[in-house]
Amino acid sequence: MAKPIPKVGSRRNGRSSARKSARRIPKGVIHVQASFNNTIVTVTDVRGRVIFWSSAGTCGFKGTRRGTPFAAQTAAGNAIRAVVDQGMQRAEVMIKGPGLGRDAALRAIRRSGILLSFVRDVTPMPHNGCRPPKKRRV
Repeated sequence: MAKPIPKVGSRRNGRSSARKSARRIPKGVIHVQASFNNTIVTVTDVRGRVIFWSSAGTCGFKGTRRGTPFAAQTAAGNAIRAVVDQGMQRAEVMIKGPGLGRDAALRAIRRSGILLSFVRDVTPMPHNGCRPPKKRRV
């Protein structure tokens, strides 16, 4: 009976192509998605591959506290600290969403010491697309 051929880069044969800590990234893109319920901060390289991500929920905030500016600030600081250790010095910031954590996350990114080349608002805006849901009657 023939032995199965191990896949290249699999965990069993001990060879892995790219480890997270081994990569040195001098420039990246920080995506901040701020909804009313949570704030997600994703750091990618210039090609769009995710290096690190953090959210208010993973930082220990539960329930309605996830949507607060302090939770967004904590999530952004957590993500920035991880990528500065990997050598990131310059970044672009893309902010999406209407949440409270937009300004707090941006403030935390500015304080971190990373040079920002630009800050762009990429919130999707409809050009009179779908019909909105009917108004709430309370």
